[in-house]
Amino acid sequence: MAPDRAPHLSWNVDPTSLDLRSPILLAAFEGWNDAGEASSSAARYLRDHFEAEHVATIDAEEFFDFTVARPNVCLDEDDVRRIVWPSTSIHVARVPGAAHDLVCAIGHEPQLRWRTFVDHVATVAGALDASLVCTLGALLTDVPHTRPTQVYGGTDDPVLAARLDLSPSTYEGPTGIVGVLAAGLRDRDLSVASFWASVPAYVSNAPSPKAALALVERLTRVLEVDVPRTDLEISAVDYERQVSTLVGEDDETSEYVEQLEADFDEETADDPDRLVAEVEDFLRNQPGT
Repeated sequence: MAPDRAPHLSWNVDPTSLDLRSPILLAAFEGWNDAGEASSSAARYLRDHFEAEHVATIDAEEFFDFTVARPNVCLDEDDVRRIVWPSTSIHVARVPGAAHDLVCAIGHEPQLRWRTFVDHVATVAGALDASLVCTLGALLTDVPHTRPTQVYGGTDDPVLAARLDLSPSTYEGPTGIVGVLAAGLRDRDLSVASFWASVPAYVSNAPSPKAALALVERLTRVLEVDVPRTDLEISAVDYERQVSTLVGEDDETSEYVEQLEADFDEETADDPDRLVAEVEDFLRNQPGT
């Protein structure tokens, strides 16, 4: 990708000096496709576990409506007020004992110039010679918090689908930046897979470490490396306990969750593609689509 196709991408280091081994790029975006902050939390967990280095930034100026995704003001260690803009950060990590190193692109879903934004992510993938891009998402759906979190994995690449046991994508309809990014990178001959975790709709405002854990577990299989997950496992158990306590305080909600549990147990056994349909319905029914 020519440098002039990515004028808003700034590197902290020369990307040719990084010498990564067939890296896998994870892309996660806060916003409507990040229910319970699960996808961004999963990407950050892997980024932090491998002590990834911040190597580049996609500047926010051309891609955000700041009346929608507002910057934050904060005080630094010297009590000087500064603005934190909703940019996309690029981190890289070397993964000991693995065939693939790791690249993480984490930020907010942009509101503007999506095709230009895809050009920038494609430039990162090309400069770092990424062998695979995994986009991450999480959706609110009618699932109980007491059952295992389902993760749907899909791809348009039949070879990749067979290798990673993913579902071939047959979805048609509205999409978000995750779908646009996947299509744009595929058009540039990059292999792309997408992973979505389900989050209970009745606890929509709470972060879900349980869903983040499920995504991390799935990604460790893609990376073919074991990652200690004790912190996330403890948080997931605590999350389930706290939600159960809140649910138990209201009879109507308790009955609702009991019905969800019965439906989940029956439908999961009878219909393994249930989450695929949930993801597709979620995409079709987004506001503004």
